[in-house]
Amino acid sequence: MSALPIDMFARAIHIHSSGTVTDAEPRTAGEPDSWQLATFHAETDREVHSDHWEMHPAAEEVVCCLSGSMRLYLRPERPGDVEEMTRLAARTCFIVPRGRWHRIELDEPTDLMSLTLRHGSQVRPRTA
Repeated sequence: MSALPIDMFARAIHIHSSGTVTDAEPRTAGEPDSWQLATFHAETDREVHSDHWEMHPAAEEVVCCLSGSMRLYLRPERPGDVEEMTRLAARTCFIVPRGRWHRIELDEPTDLMSLTLRHGSQVRPRTA
């Protein structure tokens, strides 16, 4: 184990079911037993994939707004329903239910943090 600090905006933390914690490149597909804690700065909607839905089938996801502000949208579960929107200000978070499609839009430059099991995660264009 390294005694050096880890830059949370450059690396992701992987928390394994064995109790081991490692750091790695962020936004990888994920291992079946590894929770990923990732922190990043976003200036534009493009950086948070606002034009795509994301879904994590293996676990819920905690999405945290560390600074700035953003909107988190949940895709309608039934045809004809509207997107559900939750506004997140600095120092707030939202728990996205397991298997629920979601996306983010920024109100201003924002620092975000997320925690989930990324294994099996899917991304689809917003129009799908």
